Parts: sequence; structure tokens; C-alpha cells
Amino acid sequence: MRTGICAGLALGMAMAGGAASAEAIRVSYQPSLYWALPFHVASEKGWWSEVELEPEFVTFPAGAPQIAAAQAKDWDVGGTGSVPAILGASRFGLKTIGLTNDESRTNAIMTAKADIEAVKADPGVIKSLLVTTNSTADFTARACLEKWGIDPASVEFVNLAQAQIISAVISGNGRFAGVWAPNTYTLQERAEYDYLCSGADADAIVPGALVVREDFASQNPEAVQKFLAVYLKSIRWIKANPEEAREMLVDFYSEGGVEISDAGAKAEFELRPTFTLDEQLALMARDGGASEVDGWMTRIGEFMTSVGTIPQAPEAEGYIDPSYLQGVKENTALAEFVDAD
Repeated sequence: MRTGICAGLALGMAMAGGAASAEAIRVSYQPSLYWALPFHVASEKGWWSEVELEPEFVTFPAGAPQIAAAQAKDWDVGGTGSVPAILGASRFGLKTIGLTNDESRTNAIMTAKADIEAVKADPGVIKSLLVTTNSTADFTARACLEKWGIDPASVEFVNLAQAQIISAVISGNGRFAGVWAPNTYTLQERAEYDYLCSGADADAIVPGALVVREDFASQNPEAVQKFLAVYLKSIRWIKANPEEAREMLVDFYSEGGVEISDAGAKAEFELRPTFTLDEQLALMARDGGASEVDGWMTRIGEFMTSVGTIPQAPEAEGYIDPSYLQGVKENTALAEFVDAD
């Protein structure tokens, strides 16, 4: 493919010490989240410059303001949750071009450890739930309730930010909480809470998404491929160096104002699978019809329409685009960069 050849030439010049100038790219993410660690690792290792990219990082406290900023063209590429990725696709044509991780086991309903068995025996006792609505925790909570045969409409969803939920639970003002990591670990360590039901328990897959503005992608396909290559190289390095990566995670979280224990850091790596280039391409392949990722995102889109977040979910094939990942695979220089030690 022609764009792959161009990217290969530019990367070849960079690796050979040529005169190719670095291209600015604005990368958005939410700090102190596991799936954003690869951005930090790449910066620490100097990998952006190896592909002639000069990143400017733009951070947001949550997905909604991140997506709103995409409309204003305040960033080019980034990582976000599946709910904001679909919201961005519906409203602004945002493209999902890859996966950050599988968050299914770290989005959950939690309650006091002492109450878990009793609640599992009679989940009908759940009458009220503290949760950040229109989020992956909301999606997971509804999937869990439906698994137990409980109509979500019969439960009061108290909309709070995650930090407010933690404060409420610790102060004794919330029996059931819908949260995501690393807040799950905070409740385990500070409130004696534990998982009652996760997305994985309810067969509700919660992927994180790598996204790009449609106009930026069409004008800068080589830069998008390089961005993906850097992220994937970081994923590969993290898998191969878990101890050093955990140390970097603790520092990265601390920079974002979140203190995580060694146990919490270890859990992040154990509970949140990430995917290599070949694994991502397999999950996004449409050889036999809709891909696995299409199915995951379609179910989340249906949740978003059911709660009124969007009037109609976009068709998965219209916004999930694996062609940039395929471009990395087909570009010899980029593929070798991803795999190089």
C-alpha cells in the first residue's frame, strides 16, 4: 500500500539517522489508568522519536470532555473507554482503530466482603447502586442485574463520580457500588469491599479503544500507523518486563495524583489483558462476518441507546477501522520496530 511505503521510507530515514523531521501529534488520554501506561513507557524509552513523532499529551478527567475536545480538534489520536469511543463515533465520526485492553474484570459491582455470599444468594436485595451513569461501570452493572433476572429499572442508580463513590462507601453511605479500576482496589483496601459481579462474570466484554479523528486519519495515515506502532511496541515491552513495568505504573499513577499499592499494581497487570498486533488484527477480522470487536462494541452501543445516551448506535463497520493496524503489519519497517527488543 502506498501510505505504508511512505511511512516505511520516513521510518527508515529516522532509524538511519536521516534528516526526516519529527511530526507533531496530539495524544489524548485519561491519566492514572492502566491502558495509558504504554504512552508513558514510550516516552521514557524514547520510542516516539524513533518513528519521527513528537507527541503533545492532552489529558482529561473523563471520557465525555475528552470526546467533546475531539470535536474542537484539540487532539488527534488517543485512548479512551468503549462508551466514549461510541459516543464520539455517533456524534463526531470518531474512528476506533485498535484496542487498549480488556477491562471486563475491572468494571464491577462491589459490596462488603461479609455480605457477598448472602447477596449472591438473593441479589434482589440490591435496591440502590452508586455508579457513574453512562459509563462502562453502568453497562457492567446492568449486565449483572440482568444476569440475575433483575430489571435494572427496579434499581435506583445514584449518579456519582468515581471519587464521590469511594468517599461515600468509606463513610458508610453506600452499600453497593459500580466502579472501575483502580477504584476497585481502593475499595478492597480501604473499605473491605470485594467484587460481587464483574463484566466478565456477566459476559459483558468491556474493551478500551484507540481512537482517531476521522479528518486527521484521512490526512495523516502514516502518522496514525506510527502512533499504533509505538503503542504496540510498548505493549510488547510491558508483557516482557512486568516487574519494571509495575514500577513505572506506580510512578505514572502518582504523577496523575493516584497512589496505588503494590497489590493494586499487580492486579492491574493480572486482570486487564492487552493485545499484540496479531491478536488485535484477529479480534478485528471480518473474514467470516462481524468481528469479535464489532460484537463487543455493538452490545455497548445498544446499552447506550437503552439509557438515552445516543438516539441510535452507529454500525460497527462504519467506525471500527482495522486498516491502520493492517498498515503497521504490512509495513516492514514499522513491523520490525514493533518487534525489536
